[in-house]
Amino acid sequence: MKKSLLISLLVGATILPMLQGCFPVIAAGVTTGVLAAFDRRSVGTQTEDETIEWKSSARANEKFGDKVHLNYTSFNRKVLLTGEVPSSEMKAEVEALVTGVPNVQGVYNEIAVASLTTYSARSNDAYITSMVKGRFVDAGKFNAVHVKVVTEAGAVYLLGLVTEREAAAAVDLARTTSRVVKVINLLEIISDAKARELDLPPPDKSKQPDPGAARG
Repeated sequence: MKKSLLISLLVGATILPMLQGCFPVIAAGVTTGVLAAFDRRSVGTQTEDETIEWKSSARANEKFGDKVHLNYTSFNRKVLLTGEVPSSEMKAEVEALVTGVPNVQGVYNEIAVASLTTYSARSNDAYITSMVKGRFVDAGKFNAVHVKVVTEAGAVYLLGLVTEREAAAAVDLARTTSRVVKVINLLEIISDAKARELDLPPPDKSKQPDPGAARG
């Protein structure tokens, strides 16, 4: 039951932003809020990452319009750039633009100099992302919320704050998922002790209400 719920939340966070209209936006917000509670980043860092993505997108859209297809994924103030642009010069321009956004501490420029991908190709990438996330949950080797998955042209990028054991499991599961062309490991390694410090503690059962007492 818990696995099914987590898969639904993870897939929802991937698919809903692609949709249009008021309800999907609200639903996506609720899904993101639930997952955010389990994120190893602080709330402040999560907020900064969201702001970095928004500002990067706004600046690029203003300058390049529909000449490019770009995705901005900020994790722990480091930005992954994926998508397609028509020239190497424009690729460098995008990187410089994003580097200048406040609070950005690093940029992974994985933009391809190529024709813009089709909607069908982007839908396939979204499907791959959902498959990888689903396998993370099914395997049960780590909390799937701790690894962010981004797919572009069949290449899967992994971001997150994880232990060495969690990173190895995530890379292996992504690499062996159907349709994945390659895996790019951008995971930040933390110690087991640091992971325990950042993770939410389990509920204190001693403080839970007694169902029998409630029935009288």
